[in-house]
Amino acid sequence: MLDQPLPDLPRHSGSLATPTARRRYWIIMAILIVLAAVFAFGLLAWGNPLPVGTDGFWRIAKRRADSLVAMVIVAFCQGIATVAFQTVANNRIITPSIMGFESLYRAVQTSAVYFLGVAGLISLQGVFQFGLQVILMVGLAVALYGWLLSGKYANLQVMLLVGIVIGGGLGSVSTFMQRLLTPSEFDVLSARLFGNVSNADSSYYPLAIPLVAIAGGLLWTKSRRLNLLGLGKDTATSLGINYRRELMQVLLLVSILMAVSTALVGPMTFLGFLVATLTYQLADTYDHRYIFPMVILVAFVILAGAYFVMRNIFSAQGVVSIIIEVVGGTLFLIVILRKGRL
Repeated sequence: MLDQPLPDLPRHSGSLATPTARRRYWIIMAILIVLAAVFAFGLLAWGNPLPVGTDGFWRIAKRRADSLVAMVIVAFCQGIATVAFQTVANNRIITPSIMGFESLYRAVQTSAVYFLGVAGLISLQGVFQFGLQVILMVGLAVALYGWLLSGKYANLQVMLLVGIVIGGGLGSVSTFMQRLLTPSEFDVLSARLFGNVSNADSSYYPLAIPLVAIAGGLLWTKSRRLNLLGLGKDTATSLGINYRRELMQVLLLVSILMAVSTALVGPMTFLGFLVATLTYQLADTYDHRYIFPMVILVAFVILAGAYFVMRNIFSAQGVVSIIIEVVGGTLFLIVILRKGRL
């Protein structure tokens, strides 16, 4: 009996190596797709006073669809940008927010009110002003990358620390100016400093959607290279990857996605961390070809589900971002306490 050959077993190597893993992944994807469709339809139809399918129903649904498009853009940007950033940083705790995008957004909004009054905040609304904010954020990121990732002693960790310092400095300047505002000016400004889908303007979409599609599409085409970059600089270089060039390209695309999301709806510090952490647990794979679509669905389900529940049950859709920050921040602390390190 010992001399009998072993039966041939099916062998497969890859990101989803076993039939059980592949079946689990696609079942989770199907559930997320159903949830996304249910919440999307619920946001369009729930509370709509006209019968489904009538002209009046679709007119109201079309107005609500503007917020739905904003959720799709934010979910796409935050999900893909966070996963790609954590991969090149080789750390699943830090997020692109660490680079100071949100602090710069707060500084721009606060400066407008401080120097020009409430009219200054209104003057920042428009396609040109939206594009200018995106350019400022991306320009800051590119200058930071080009300075700290070039030369003999280029170091990604130093770049992250400098990003924290710059963000803290901008935040301090914003706080100082906010203390000098009148109560009415501060009240108007506060509404803009919280991430909220209602901050989005549909006139921004012709500029925002192409930027997001191009940057996200390019990152998606780099999925296999991101798999290698996640192995670390030495391993990726030994496998034929030009590490510095790929790193710069990924960080540039990430900065575009984060700049568009922040300029569109405002800061959402822990949304990216929350959805990325949940996706890593659900997908159970290293392959970005599978992680990217799932993280987008997870982000959209969380955003759309939170807005649907808060708007239609608690009539408090304005606090959605606060709840996401609380949940994401709590998860952040739990992960750090479990890992014991950054």
